[in-house]
Amino acid sequence: MSMSEASVILIVIVLLLISSNEAASIQSGSRSILRAVSSENKAQVDYAVDLNSTNFDAVLRNTPAAHAIVEFFAHWCPACRNYKPQYEKVARLFNGPDAVHPGIALMTRVDCALKINNKLCDKFSVSHYPMLFWGPPSKFASGGWEPKEEKSEIHVIDDGRTAERLLNWINKQLGSSYGLDDEKFENEHLPSNISDLGQIARAVYDVEEATFFAFEIIREHKMIKPHTRASLIKFLQLLVAHHPSKRCRKGSAEVLVNFDELCPPDMWSPAKQEAVNDDKGMLGNFQICGKEVPRGYWMFCRGSKNDTRGFSCGLWVVLHSLSVRIEDGESQFAFTAVCDFINNFFICEECREHFYQMCSSVTAPFNTSRDFALWLWSTHNKVNERLMKEEASEGTGDPKFPKIIWPPKQLCSSCHLSSNQRENGVGQIDWNLNEVYKFLTGYYGETLASLYKEKDRLGDEVTDGAIADLVASTNAVVVPVGAALAIALASCAFGALACYWRSQQKNRKPRRSWN
Repeated sequence: MSMSEASVILIVIVLLLISSNEAASIQSGSRSILRAVSSENKAQVDYAVDLNSTNFDAVLRNTPAAHAIVEFFAHWCPACRNYKPQYEKVARLFNGPDAVHPGIALMTRVDCALKINNKLCDKFSVSHYPMLFWGPPSKFASGGWEPKEEKSEIHVIDDGRTAERLLNWINKQLGSSYGLDDEKFENEHLPSNISDLGQIARAVYDVEEATFFAFEIIREHKMIKPHTRASLIKFLQLLVAHHPSKRCRKGSAEVLVNFDELCPPDMWSPAKQEAVNDDKGMLGNFQICGKEVPRGYWMFCRGSKNDTRGFSCGLWVVLHSLSVRIEDGESQFAFTAVCDFINNFFICEECREHFYQMCSSVTAPFNTSRDFALWLWSTHNKVNERLMKEEASEGTGDPKFPKIIWPPKQLCSSCHLSSNQRENGVGQIDWNLNEVYKFLTGYYGETLASLYKEKDRLGDEVTDGAIADLVASTNAVVVPVGAALAIALASCAFGALACYWRSQQKNRKPRRSWN
């Protein structure tokens, strides 16, 4: 064989390998090979979420959105192709990290021309393309629709042939006035959390978002050092046992079990430095609360301006939710874990110093969970009092969510015994601490968890969280039986670890000093 013939054969082999890799990269659940190839030349981003029979239930069951729209279409249908830009104009308002009105409606689509979706389209009696449905996301999951069904909460959208008409239809359902030209944070209809006790239920998603960002900050700023490892491990132990999100508990357990591998003691040595810089070490791209997080937006903690609330609000909710879930024997451990975590890993210098000063002023150990929950509540109010003055002076506060002393009378009238005005203009409140503690446990405990309980995502067992982590939002994932068994066993191990940690802390005697 001549050198030229060998070269030709080699080139053919390389081309075949490249084409086979490209074909393998198109997972089942994508729209089609032709659509995937054509999308390479498409500059416009798709906002609507593509669903199929493998991820339909999981995505709709776990979305934080209050409503869902599902478009059933066929990729060969000319009317569907022409309608897509109209649908995307509306989806831009509600979907994705840059959504103008996040958490209102999840806009999705299902391609009925794919065989994988035949049964799914039949369940919803799809009679023409495109066909749009509106309803609560949970009703779509494991549900269906029949034309003669009178009491169904799923409704056909009968007037949505253009973007304007579809948005008008949505506005009629919600009593809203959204417009196609709306831009992010122009919405003036954010719900107030001052008078509506149930708003905290929306924070179940924010505690996951805040947990992700806390660890993302730690990773990005390379904050795991030999002297900070112990404090991070303590905080992870607290999250494993008491984080309100099942997925975050599972992820924290995974980090804790594999801590020396993910964060080796010599991770900053020259030999390990390249891996750390390549994001392969120091937690790497580990998603501590699952693949659905981060979502890129806030629910309860969303501010009326782009630079207000958000992460700091979410982190406070995480800390309060931990404080009302611990048992008496864990109170001192929780106190030191929180104080050390903020001191070592909260990157805002002034806030970090102020918080740790209040930690350092504590002279006696905590003996009950009530004491720790009330201390954290009082500390948060002191932070708010400081920020109230600074924001009033600089004009940097959120006009819709100004800092206040918490809880206000609208949320807990029995918490307030009396109040009077100080010289500095800040009200001095005489609190009924028993009522305050009762409010905190209800607000950051049962009410916060109410939405999780409805979706069966709260509890000690890690079940659907593991399943949800296997399902990407837009693509089908085939899981080998062996992998599924391994995940199930790991989930049981994480649950056992959490229970063991709780029992150890419950039996631990309070220390005489907290350092």
